[in-house]
Amino acid sequence: MDIQVLEGAFVEVPTADASGMDRRAFGEFVGPRGELASYAFGWTTGSDPHVARLSVGIGVGNPGGGTFHAVVFANDGGHAFSLVDEPFERVPQGGPDLTAEQSRAHEDLPFVWWVTDHVMEHDRRAWWMRHWLLGTVCVQTPEVFERHEPVLFVSHDADDGVWQLVGATDASGSNGKVGHLHHAVDEDPSLIDVLDLPGGRSVSRAGVGKPWTDNV
Repeated sequence: MDIQVLEGAFVEVPTADASGMDRRAFGEFVGPRGELASYAFGWTTGSDPHVARLSVGIGVGNPGGGTFHAVVFANDGGHAFSLVDEPFERVPQGGPDLTAEQSRAHEDLPFVWWVTDHVMEHDRRAWWMRHWLLGTVCVQTPEVFERHEPVLFVSHDADDGVWQLVGATDASGSNGKVGHLHHAVDEDPSLIDVLDLPGGRSVSRAGVGKPWTDNV
């Protein structure tokens, strides 16, 4: 049996001061031997510093069950986790909320971090959150930046890591506009499917809602 990361509900609501959105994603993990865990992660746009939240639950109804809570933050060009006391979300597979000290002492903490790594790698909403954490920059054609055209071409440069978003208008000779990749997804959630594009690759589509295809 393969490892499965099953995306569940996604909830977003405006923050109380209407300066951003509070986003929360839920899902389930199934390991190769049927190990179960459930998770939730979330981030709030407009918050400073950029710190996300995470909960992973295991062993519901069992003496060793519990829900582990952590913050997620940018670290050396990637992301890192730190256990915290404050609960974030309740998840179906979880037991009692564990403090950071209880989590560090728990025999299943390595399993929880293993689950977390797979969630960050395979849940598309986690890709979105990671680009928010890292403040990933992208270059957009003026037509895309001003939302006159949808994104039809996405590339991720292998040398400098720059992302490029292009619409129907040829990008050659245009003065690109610099923005953040996570903002582009705010405007067009269908971009979420290509947020794990490796460096040196590009994809294109015929229109919004059409499938992305690799450019060889």
